[in-house]
Amino acid sequence: MVFCLENEEPRLPQRSAMVHFQASEVQQLLHNKFVVILGDSIQRAVYKDLVLLLQRDSLLTAAQLKAKYLEGVLEELTYGPAPDLVIINSCLWDLSRYGRCSMESYRENLERVFVRMDQVLPDSCLLVWNMAMPLGERVTGGFLLPELQPLAGSLRRDVVEGNFYSATLAGDHCFDVLDLHFHFRHAVRHRHRDGVHWDQHAHRHLSHLLLTHVADAWGVELPKRDYPSETSEPHVRIRIVKKKKVITKKRKKLTSPRPLVTARPPVTTTPAGAPHLPEAAEPGCPPLGLESLRLSDSQLQASSSQSFGLGPHRGRLNIQSGLEDGDLYDGAWCAEQQDAEPWFQVDARHPTRFSGIITQGRNSIWRYDWVTSYKVQFSNDSQTWWGSRNRSSGMDVVFPANSDPETPVLNLLPEPQVARFIRLLPQTWLQGGASCLRAEILACPVSDPNDLFPKAPALASSDPLDFRHHDYKAMRKLMKQVNEKCPNITRVYSIGKSHQGLKLYVMEMSDQPGEHELGEPEVRYVAGMHGNEALGRELLLLLMQFLCREYLRGDPRVTRLLTETRIHLLPSMNPDGYETAFRRGSELVGWAEGRWNHQGIDLNHNFADLNTPLWEAEDDGLVPDTVPNHHLPLPTYYTLPNATVAPETRAVIEWMQRIPFVLSANLHGGELVVSYPFDMTRTPWAARELTPTPDDAVFRWLSTVYAGTNQAMQDPDRRPCHSQDFSLHGNIINGADWHTVPGSMNDFSYLHTNCFEITVELSCDKFPHESELPQEWENNKEALLTYLEQVRMGITGVVRDKDTELGIADAVIAVEGINHDVTTAWGGDYWRLLTPGDYKVTASAEGYHPATRNCRVPFEEGPVPCNFHLTKTPKQRLRELLAAGAKVPPDLRRRLERLRGKKN
Repeated sequence: MVFCLENEEPRLPQRSAMVHFQASEVQQLLHNKFVVILGDSIQRAVYKDLVLLLQRDSLLTAAQLKAKYLEGVLEELTYGPAPDLVIINSCLWDLSRYGRCSMESYRENLERVFVRMDQVLPDSCLLVWNMAMPLGERVTGGFLLPELQPLAGSLRRDVVEGNFYSATLAGDHCFDVLDLHFHFRHAVRHRHRDGVHWDQHAHRHLSHLLLTHVADAWGVELPKRDYPSETSEPHVRIRIVKKKKVITKKRKKLTSPRPLVTARPPVTTTPAGAPHLPEAAEPGCPPLGLESLRLSDSQLQASSSQSFGLGPHRGRLNIQSGLEDGDLYDGAWCAEQQDAEPWFQVDARHPTRFSGIITQGRNSIWRYDWVTSYKVQFSNDSQTWWGSRNRSSGMDVVFPANSDPETPVLNLLPEPQVARFIRLLPQTWLQGGASCLRAEILACPVSDPNDLFPKAPALASSDPLDFRHHDYKAMRKLMKQVNEKCPNITRVYSIGKSHQGLKLYVMEMSDQPGEHELGEPEVRYVAGMHGNEALGRELLLLLMQFLCREYLRGDPRVTRLLTETRIHLLPSMNPDGYETAFRRGSELVGWAEGRWNHQGIDLNHNFADLNTPLWEAEDDGLVPDTVPNHHLPLPTYYTLPNATVAPETRAVIEWMQRIPFVLSANLHGGELVVSYPFDMTRTPWAARELTPTPDDAVFRWLSTVYAGTNQAMQDPDRRPCHSQDFSLHGNIINGADWHTVPGSMNDFSYLHTNCFEITVELSCDKFPHESELPQEWENNKEALLTYLEQVRMGITGVVRDKDTELGIADAVIAVEGINHDVTTAWGGDYWRLLTPGDYKVTASAEGYHPATRNCRVPFEEGPVPCNFHLTKTPKQRLRELLAAGAKVPPDLRRRLERLRGKKN
């Protein structure tokens, strides 16, 4: 029996915003459902927390976490009623019980269990395999038997391997997989001292994740909390999707949502007093600049703050908290608990026409705080205030706010107001929480001849380019227009398709488009790996317009760039995710919507992990004699037909293998920093650790070049985006020292190809408003051009056969002292990025004697020629002669005889 239909892929967890369920909602979701939970002590706590959540909105006690429940359910399923939902995992328990052959035994037993599940469970049953949660560095406690204590040191790595194998096997059986290791990788403060178990807050978080996944799998709309008015009867709408039919049911609400905390007398909202919003939801004014940091911290004030880390300067839309609550970088503005009339205020410093407000709750892993309604007031002097009133009733409008921490909620004002100050006054917020919010203000500037404050410079660029956001059709049209305008230096081609069938278009720009010229290096820019990080996409569309225009104008810098380099621009690696984000809009997409591809895969974690096999081989002393230090092959598991590899990832890998790229940059958003490989920590399970490559000097140089020519990064007055001040280290960081990213494109590019690739985080705002695009172009234009020119840094040359003068493909170029080699392209040409200095370089190829020469890289621009002529070995010459049926020349015969004599 197979759970999925023919040609249907196993369901991956959807990366939508997690919902915080209430008891009444869990009761509705699991009503008349038979749920089975199998596994170790972690899964036992899952069962108990779900039971408690069904009964009331409270957490488990420490005693309840330790109590055991009935095991051995599997046999009963054969004869008992068929379950609707099975939740299972026993990875940690099994690995700690099978002894030194734990992994082999675990795989065999897991296969038997899954086969048994196939036999027992009906097609309608949803099985969710929970991947094991991360272990601590030191594992203690009674669950690990005394005779197996030596395994404690390797258990963390074994769990990683077990997680990967079990997830792959679950996919083979069409079971769902919930990656708890990913979700709890930074939540170490909620793990018990034994390094294995977790506290009640972690288990409630786990329950919410699980219920969100189940609701999505069953096609049930996730809860939306509509707080009741006094005159209308509340309803909840549940949308159930079964096969291809959609059934919508409407019934009275069983119980009201959590009561709201009111900081003042309860607000009565009647139809007459409800906000009268315009029919069109599209705001007419751009954002004032809270999210993009155009507004300084001094322009944000509040009635009170719980701490400095929860001050008004943290009340910016989409701001992200640090890993720990209570530090200097928390995830919202939060008023003090005793503040009876809290307010959050923005000083625009100039007369401004305010048209709307966007709000979010507090960004936090463990706390749930958000405002559910608020009023708005305006002032010109911060002393006299007036409110936003309903046009029909004349009453102050109470705007509905958030029902979860992350989803942005837009409220347009009934009538735009011209003022200098705007103030948000929270009226109600979630029970048990605090008055916390993040906000963006929509506003248009108003001219005032008596204005005392100097106006900020207008966001503009002198380049006549198309400064707007382009969806898939508009992007394709623009690329076609550039190609038609500059047909002699451009070519548009596709490297594959997304999961939904959208083509991954690339713009090639060179004086000979469509062909690799001997000695001409290949460079690429990739953007849109995360679909909601839209700035990189627009910058590449602007770059191709700029290069075309300047080439036609005869700009010498651009002309040299296009005649000496072959440039490839991939503006959208994840077009499916971008379309999702584009439909929401730049200010309403939130922090994560559209990040993943349509399958729910994070493409920057989806490339093959080549770091681990390389480092294991290095630890065993096998590199470079037995295992090469470059062009590592794809692991077998990664090439299987059922491997979880996105079509977008496969397309980019094939692209990398087809073209001999030398240099690349991967454009992201949400921060202002340049990160360089390695992105994955060498120590297993380390959340962050400095992990440099053998080419650390080159990568630091490349990163510094981009950061040093980026206007925003070089602004001495800018504040940090979220929770780290990268300007203290020159706005560059080793990727693994920031946060570990297994399966990143940067690491894969370095270890599988010749290409050196960095990641550029372009802006604090992942999806800037189109009014900000001219300034973002000016911030990055020089950096984009200067980085392309770095491909000339180092040495270049051709490795030829001494007899035929033909280029030798796949010859290895090794630099003494750097444990990473590159290879020649099919014409024998190569490029090796190096910082200035003297180097001893060796070229070698199968069937040839190696050759070594000294090469000096000066500080002046331009690659240093470093060519090689290799002589065939006698054995190779003999093979070629015998293969051609020719006679062996006398000199070659004498040399072979001498060699045999030496051997004897």
